[in-house]
Amino acid sequence: MIDDRTPIIVAARRTPIGTAGLALREVDVVELAAPALRAAADDAGLPSPSQVVLGNCMGPGGNLARVATLAARFDVATPAMTVDLQCGSGLAAITTACALVRSGSVESALAGGAESASTAPWRMWPPTDGAGPQRYSRAPFAPSQIGDPEMGAAADDVARRWGITRDRQDAYAVRSHTRAAAARAAGRFDRELVPLPQLSADQRVRENLRAETLARLPAAFSPDGTVTAGNACGINDGAAAVAMVTEARRRADGIPGLACLDWATVGSDPNLPGIGPVPAVRTLLHRSGITLDDIGAVEINEAFAAQVLACCDELGLDEHRVCVEGGALALGHPWGASGAVLAVRLFSQMLRHDGPELGLATIAVGGGQGVALLVRRVG
Repeated sequence: MIDDRTPIIVAARRTPIGTAGLALREVDVVELAAPALRAAADDAGLPSPSQVVLGNCMGPGGNLARVATLAARFDVATPAMTVDLQCGSGLAAITTACALVRSGSVESALAGGAESASTAPWRMWPPTDGAGPQRYSRAPFAPSQIGDPEMGAAADDVARRWGITRDRQDAYAVRSHTRAAAARAAGRFDRELVPLPQLSADQRVRENLRAETLARLPAAFSPDGTVTAGNACGINDGAAAVAMVTEARRRADGIPGLACLDWATVGSDPNLPGIGPVPAVRTLLHRSGITLDDIGAVEINEAFAAQVLACCDELGLDEHRVCVEGGALALGHPWGASGAVLAVRLFSQMLRHDGPELGLATIAVGGGQGVALLVRRVG
């Protein structure tokens, strides 16, 4: 049900997504986040929001959201907080803002995520037993005794468990690039992008990619695996943000938007983290009393073709309905921003003339979790 306190996304913007080490290699995470926040606020007519919530995984620490809020020239009285839910951070930031608006705590919010893999600091373990400092690669996703696989190896395990063949993964990856290239050529990304001095278009998208090309690539993570550099996402830099107000404010302003009907974060098996969207989506469908057939736009973060396809099979969802303008396999997966990119993509698709009425965004999280958001077009 939509009432006066329902959170409504009224603007959504993102930077172009760069390949780590290339065009955005010297642009830090604040320099990515601030333009996206400012553009979303300007589109929504928010001189300064009541709250900023920003997701990030690998940045320099501290309160990134606060630094980016000040860099975007919002009022110093605007509070800001940073959320870390690994790859789900950007979507978790949006659902956190939804809860704040819904509760009446704030009247408006900016929410999203940012990631600069290129400039993420290196961390070191302190010296022990006479040895020098050792490189710290990543935080644990789960206790090792339960299972804490690397994401690529886990995607191979998902492919084996759900019987997702290499050919099917490669075909899905080709389709993602083909769709993204067609959408870009048709100008479907233009209104959502915030061009940067260093980059004006998504860097990873490949035109005329062929399955025969991907078939030549070796397994990337397991000797007998089917996940390759071609059917997995890249390592990327980028940011995305949405502006959110109450339904009462949206109605008074007379503008369209996306009503955030419900959202869920659900735990799942840490050894098969790519399946996290399945219980999250099922939770939303059960609570809302709808089916996937009722939903016209579905965005699943494409970390790996194998895990998207396994989620589709488990949910009984036609894979051709997912990411109809390309997803992270083509656009890129800037970890802490990716969930917010999904929301931006829904906004662009659903607010066009004759856009679908209902939309769904969902993303898997290392450690075995899934985040999902259900939205409805209003106005």
